Amino acid sequence: MNNLMKIPTQEQIKRLPKALLHDHLDGGLRPQTIIDIADEIGYTALPTKDAEELGNWFREACDSGSLVRYLETFSHTIAVMQRPQDIVRVARECVVDLARDGVVYAEVRGAPELFTEKGLTMSDVVESTLEGYRLGEAEARAEGREIRVVSILCGMRQNERSQEVAELVVKYRDAGVAGFDIAGPEDGYPPSDQQETFEYLRRENAHFTIHAGEAYGLPSIWEAIQLCGAERLGHGVHIMDDIDLTGSTPKLGRLASYIRDRRVPLELCPTSNLQTGAAESIYEHPIGKLGKLRFRITVNTDNRLMSQTSMTKEMVQLVEAFEWNFQDLQRVTINALKSAFIPFEERLAIIENVVKPAFAEIAAE
Repeated sequence: MNNLMKIPTQEQIKRLPKALLHDHLDGGLRPQTIIDIADEIGYTALPTKDAEELGNWFREACDSGSLVRYLETFSHTIAVMQRPQDIVRVARECVVDLARDGVVYAEVRGAPELFTEKGLTMSDVVESTLEGYRLGEAEARAEGREIRVVSILCGMRQNERSQEVAELVVKYRDAGVAGFDIAGPEDGYPPSDQQETFEYLRRENAHFTIHAGEAYGLPSIWEAIQLCGAERLGHGVHIMDDIDLTGSTPKLGRLASYIRDRRVPLELCPTSNLQTGAAESIYEHPIGKLGKLRFRITVNTDNRLMSQTSMTKEMVQLVEAFEWNFQDLQRVTINALKSAFIPFEERLAIIENVVKPAFAEIAAE
C-alpha cells in the first residue's frame, strides 16, 4: 500500500510541513498580547482582561451571525497595532506561532492604512511588519524550526488608497513584500473599482490576489479574474454557484470551467467560511467537492484569533469530514506552494527539499 494513501493522525498532521497563503495579521494576535498592549497604551474597551476569556469572546462574536459584532473584533486588534513596537511584536509572534504549528511558508496580509491612526505612515507600517517577520523567523530558527514569511499588502475596497498601497508593494518587493490584495466589503465595492491599480501592478510585473466570491457571488469572481487579472482568488467559495450538482455527473459552467482549466488557485478558509455562511457545517463545505473536481484548492486560516484555528486544526477537520489522506494533504500543500508569490526556484526548493521528504517520512511511520 502506498503510505500516502493512509489517513494521518492528529499528531502526524501537527508535524507535517504546511504552506499558508491567506492569513490576516490583524486577525491572528495572541489574546495575552492584546491585553498587554492595551494596558500599555491605556486602551480600556476590551470586554475582558482574561486571556482565555478574551480568546473565546473573539470566536463567539464571530460565530454570532452579527456583522456588527464581527467588525467590532477587529476594532480591538487594530487599536493595539498603532505603534511600531506593537506591530513588530504582533508580526514576530505571528511567525513563531505559525512555525510551531508546522508552517514552513506563509504569506501574511494586512492593510497598512488601518495602522496609521496615531501618526505612522504606511511605509512605517510595512517596515515594522517586515522587521517583525525577520525577528520571528530568527526566533523560530532558534527553536529548530525553519519558516519563510512574506507580506501581502491590502487596499481596502471602500477607501481610496489602493494605488498608494500598490506602489508600496512595488517599492518593497525586494524586501519581503510579495504581492497585493484588496479586502473589505465585497457587496457594493466590486474589484473593477480598483481596475487602474491592477493595471499598474501588471505593468510593474507585480503579483496580486483578490478577495472574491466570499460574501458575494459569481460577478465578483468574474470581475476579479476577467477584468482585473487576479492570479488567485481569496476564498472563491461561491464558484460553487456555477456548478450544477443535480445530475449524476457535476456540470461546470463557463466560469467554473475557466477557473479549473486555468488552474486559478482558490484560497479556501474552511472555518472562516462557515462563520460567514458559506456552509452549515464542515461536512458541507465546498472544499470537499472542489477537491474531487480537481480545482486548485488550498487550505488557509484567514483569521486565527477570530476562528480560534490553526493550519493543523483546519487539516484535522478536513481529514475527519472528507477522509482525506496524506496524499490529499500533500496535494493542497503543493498547490499552495505552486501558487505562492515567491520565485519559482524557491517554491520548488521547498516542495522538493522539505514537503515531499517530510510527508514520505511521516506517512511511513
